[in-house]
Amino acid sequence: MLRALEIRDMLIIDRLELAFQPGLNVLTGETGAGKSILLDSLGFVLGWRGRAELVRAGADQGEVTAVFDLGQDHAARQVLQEAGLPSGSELILRRVNGSDGRKTAWVNDRRCSGEVLRALSETLVELHGQHDDRGLLNPRGHRLLLDSYGALEPRLEAVRTAWARRAKSQKALDAAEAALDAVRAEEDFLRHAVAELESLDPQPGEEAALDAQRRSMQGAERIREDITRARAALANGAEQAMGDALRWLEGVADWAEGALEAPLAALERAMVELGEATVGVETCLEGLNFDPHALEASEERLFAIRALARKHQVAPDDLSAFATGLQAKLSALDAGAADLAGLGADLRAAETEYDVAADTLSRARRAAATRLDAAVSGELAPLRMERAVFETAISDGPAGPEGRDAVAFTVATNPGAPAGPLGKIASGGELSRFLLALKVCLSKERNRGVTMIFDEIDRGVGGATADAVGRRLSALADGGQVLVVTHSPQVAALGAHHWRVEKRVDGDVTTSTVVPLDAHQREGEIARMLAGDTVTAEARAAARALLVG
Repeated sequence: MLRALEIRDMLIIDRLELAFQPGLNVLTGETGAGKSILLDSLGFVLGWRGRAELVRAGADQGEVTAVFDLGQDHAARQVLQEAGLPSGSELILRRVNGSDGRKTAWVNDRRCSGEVLRALSETLVELHGQHDDRGLLNPRGHRLLLDSYGALEPRLEAVRTAWARRAKSQKALDAAEAALDAVRAEEDFLRHAVAELESLDPQPGEEAALDAQRRSMQGAERIREDITRARAALANGAEQAMGDALRWLEGVADWAEGALEAPLAALERAMVELGEATVGVETCLEGLNFDPHALEASEERLFAIRALARKHQVAPDDLSAFATGLQAKLSALDAGAADLAGLGADLRAAETEYDVAADTLSRARRAAATRLDAAVSGELAPLRMERAVFETAISDGPAGPEGRDAVAFTVATNPGAPAGPLGKIASGGELSRFLLALKVCLSKERNRGVTMIFDEIDRGVGGATADAVGRRLSALADGGQVLVVTHSPQVAALGAHHWRVEKRVDGDVTTSTVVPLDAHQREGEIARMLAGDTVTAEARAAARALLVG
């Protein structure tokens, strides 16, 4: 609820403080007194786009402050939370317009953007008038209004869920098809490479082992000849010579009286060492024995592994893992058709689920539209439009998360006349009454907490029709808050609170102010609205009759 509005140096307003109340608040005054300036100022602090020049002549800046009361579950709290702004039971909006055109805004004493103000305004205020394209005249919001009227949120949520699943299934299928197409493009390469790698079957560490084996075989060829000569020398020369020497010395040792014991012992040790050396040399020769074809085979495999590594630009030890990766791609290709079939089945199931949910929502919308049309027709009769026809037109629209229905409120002002959009078919007075009847019906189903403003919505009507307009505005204000700018005495008489907008001229300075009216002043203002500049006794009596109701 809008509790207070303070305006400083805006257009022809010097300083103005208003304290609004719950219920029906009416603002009256002569044409040109400044009633529209109040709405311009309120729109300014709410971030609406309006007049470019708002600062009062001679002032450095203009400023508007609006104070709202917020209930615990008010939708504005969510906007404040998302914007990182403090929230409480009171919401204070302040916006300054400098003489240079720069605009600065605060929400609860925190700087904010005009976009945040506009988001808040959607939850705080509804403006309705003959040229209001932000409210009921905007067909883009008609579907939302119908869903709210019919309490269709559960069905709408089912459609959103089915649409999300459908979109997810479609995305998965598209990704699988793209991946499969990419693999198919390299199918020939994959099959050849996998066959080549599987045939060679390289193992981690094999390249280093083959290289060491190859170097060993190549070295054996170079040293084998010398080791063979050494073995021959040991077997045929050194061993025989030492044996002969040992026999000769043993034959004369008894006569040498111990002088040969040491040489004989040395020779015996040498013979043992010689035997060990011979065995070691023979063992080494045996180890150097290899098949020349083995060297060739080892070299061929080593070179094949290195060639594959260069071909695929990986390390030799990584060939095995690389082969596993290629095989996985090939397996995915082979299993791709089955995977696509499964994903296609999922998508068809999601589409069926969406179709069922969307059809259910469409039927519910048509049923709600029938109820809304009947409710609006019931409201049009007291507004002297019993021959007019209101119809909620539902047509096929593009599928989406909100269903596949296009919704538009249409009217036909005379029987047999073609129906068309609200803003194009109805005249000014008719449009006002259509909007009011529609608003009365829709507000029965919507949450309270939004201040509704009607800008001369009673224009072009009078008498009993104006009285019916006022009574419906009063019903809308029951339990909420309605502000109405009106020239109709019948509407003004039904207000719970009454303000008069006045224009004052002091020398060359023109200012506009707003005066709260007591019971006696209300009588005089309504009499003025009835009679004009000259208020007669009859006009006052008529005013009293209207106020009594």
